[in-house]
Amino acid sequence: MRNNRAMSAFSGDGRHRVAVLALDHVVGLDLGTSPQVLGSARDLDGRRYYQVRVCTPGGRPVRSAAGFSVLPDNGLELLEAADTVIVPGIHNGPALLDGVLDSEIAEALSRAHGRGARIVSICTGAFVLAAAGLLDDRPAATHWAHADRFARLFPAVKLDADVLFVDDGEILTSAGVAAGIDLCLHLIRRDHGAEVANRAARRCVVPPWRDGGQAQYTERPVPSPSNAGTARTRVWAMDHLGEPLTLDRMAAHARMSVRTFTRHFRDETGLSPAQWLLQHRTDRARELLESSDLSVARIARDTGFGSAAALRQRFHQALGVSPLAYRRTFAPR
Repeated sequence: MRNNRAMSAFSGDGRHRVAVLALDHVVGLDLGTSPQVLGSARDLDGRRYYQVRVCTPGGRPVRSAAGFSVLPDNGLELLEAADTVIVPGIHNGPALLDGVLDSEIAEALSRAHGRGARIVSICTGAFVLAAAGLLDDRPAATHWAHADRFARLFPAVKLDADVLFVDDGEILTSAGVAAGIDLCLHLIRRDHGAEVANRAARRCVVPPWRDGGQAQYTERPVPSPSNAGTARTRVWAMDHLGEPLTLDRMAAHARMSVRTFTRHFRDETGLSPAQWLLQHRTDRARELLESSDLSVARIARDTGFGSAAALRQRFHQALGVSPLAYRRTFAPR
């Protein structure tokens, strides 16, 4: 039975309840991301879809990595009533340095997961989830700068250091800092569809999604302005997704050799041209499934997949559902 004190922290109006667990050395931006982004998800009458509350172990103040203290209104009992639990990143502490976690915190997270709460981490919050044993044999993301340490401490986790976030169903993890915004927008899109997520993104003055993964943000030599040049071709390709877009055709549009174009494209986006096209064709198909009554076959042609069978295969691979099931879930009723 859920703790009455925890239940009282959330109003009983049916909104999705989110508990943000702040630990010592919490990253300030990570802590503020979910209240800000999820709080921007509203219906057309301005009603919020989420209730977001912050808690700490014992309800005690914790010191942030930015030098200020967090004075919470709730303790770990808040996790007992939450539909989603979010763990922001940390810049120090035993979970990050040694891969261990206070048993009280680990048990609270495990209980929340065990009763069906969705568990989310931002940035190095993945260290906390991994130390609690929640990421074993699962794919996960964390900040690229901490990826080597994460892999050493948690070899049972299938770390992907190149993506902005990983959605593994009831457990989701993001890369560093601003990738938490991407993940929160993904949560909104998953819960309420692209239209609500896009409105939230506009309210936060951020893009609804970003191209590529965090590989594009790792430390590498910055190309000189004279070497840049695939942006114009990417804009052009977005307007021609339904057409055959071969590597030769894209390189010709950019007035580069295929080899040079491919190298600069990956430097600028973190993806190969083929991966980038597949991602954007999938996103366009999702938009059309949500916002139109076009047939699956027509959407497949208009987005460059060619056939309904190819689109179904892609949706099952990327999203785990068919296009029609996706439409039933996310199309306005």
